[in-house]
Amino acid sequence: MAATSSLLRKRRTIPFNWSQEHKDYIRRCESCTFNILEGAVRSGKTIDNVFAFAHELKTTPDKIHLATGSTMANAKLNIGDANGFGLEYIFRGQCKWGKYKGNECLKIKGPATGYRLRIVIFAGGALSDSFKKIRGNSYGMWIATEINLHHDNTIKEAFNRQLAAKRRKIFWDLNPDAPTAPIYTKYIDVYAAKDAAGTLIGGFNYRHFNIFQNINISKERREEIISQYDENSIWYVRDILGLRIRAEGLVYPMFNRKRHSVSKIAEANRLHRYYVSIDYGTVNPFAAGLWDFDVVEQKATMIRELYYKGGSAKRVDNEAYYKMLEGLVGDYEIEYIVIDPSAASMIETIQKYGRWSCVKANNDVLNGIQDVTKFLNAGVLFFHESCINTFAEFESYVWDEDADEDTVIKENDHSMDQVRYFCRTVLRNELKWIV
Repeated sequence: MAATSSLLRKRRTIPFNWSQEHKDYIRRCESCTFNILEGAVRSGKTIDNVFAFAHELKTTPDKIHLATGSTMANAKLNIGDANGFGLEYIFRGQCKWGKYKGNECLKIKGPATGYRLRIVIFAGGALSDSFKKIRGNSYGMWIATEINLHHDNTIKEAFNRQLAAKRRKIFWDLNPDAPTAPIYTKYIDVYAAKDAAGTLIGGFNYRHFNIFQNINISKERREEIISQYDENSIWYVRDILGLRIRAEGLVYPMFNRKRHSVSKIAEANRLHRYYVSIDYGTVNPFAAGLWDFDVVEQKATMIRELYYKGGSAKRVDNEAYYKMLEGLVGDYEIEYIVIDPSAASMIETIQKYGRWSCVKANNDVLNGIQDVTKFLNAGVLFFHESCINTFAEFESYVWDEDADEDTVIKENDHSMDQVRYFCRTVLRNELKWIV
């Protein structure tokens, strides 16, 4: 324990700063196999786990370890970088990014590890086949950020890969989810019950933190973060209050036609960027939006919508859809088209004509919905008053209260999908100060 305590006092070039509760959690990581942090956004969860994981890397007898996020990019950003508090900073001068058996990894070797090579493999875990990327290796420790966004196949495979570990440790963090989410019913709550009964071997180190327990966030910054949320949304209860809650009712209760619609469209100019987003449908409706992003004002407006309902089981010809898109775009010079990632045939048709390039949309449903929510709350997302189909969907888009997990009713959600594609794929990158 003395080694850990002295380590907590070190600052060097990384300004680590913890409250007593965070220090207590980090110290317990040294003696526990299961280390889990749940709670509000910006509560310091990931930083705690990265620090504790790094401390164990210095003495662990195992060579290879695993770091995962919903995507590999997410894992590298939140665990490798972590805004200057990640592994590559903790081991600055003693590590380098590279490949190990085809996998992205951070190789660590230097005084901190006693000049023994330690390899941390980074991988994504959200997809049903993500587990294939982490096969073939035995891992000592596993650190995962946003574990509730990992597919169960990934979780099971990661556990299987740790069976031969000499010092097996798990570090998980997550924002609260629905109370019946599988991450609780299959794992966290099961471990908690076994720990309470004295039957869990290895030690269970669980803490719940809220945003007010992070002493590194100023009152002004905290209020800024809170202001981006609607108090009636599940995201406020989960991300700010740090509580588990079931999704129910309208997905976007904060949407208001009067507040979020405009009657005028700015003339095309070089200080605006234009995009098209598409939710591809054959029998189902085909929905698309023409978007205007104002670089100066930092806001986005869907200035035109395309909503083709079809009406028969006959497959609609992609050439006809392309003609509709030409009518939607008109004379606007668009950056690219963001399109439903499953629309391979439509992408091929668009690319055949060579007028526009396509980018496959980020189809992360829950995080995409949260992005749309934040942009609506922040007053940077608008729709021209002619977008009546989009308005109708906003006002009828609801959570599926009969589902075990957070899912939406997949009816009348086609424009909702293309709005989410645009926000998650384009606007999130343009307005990083919000997300």
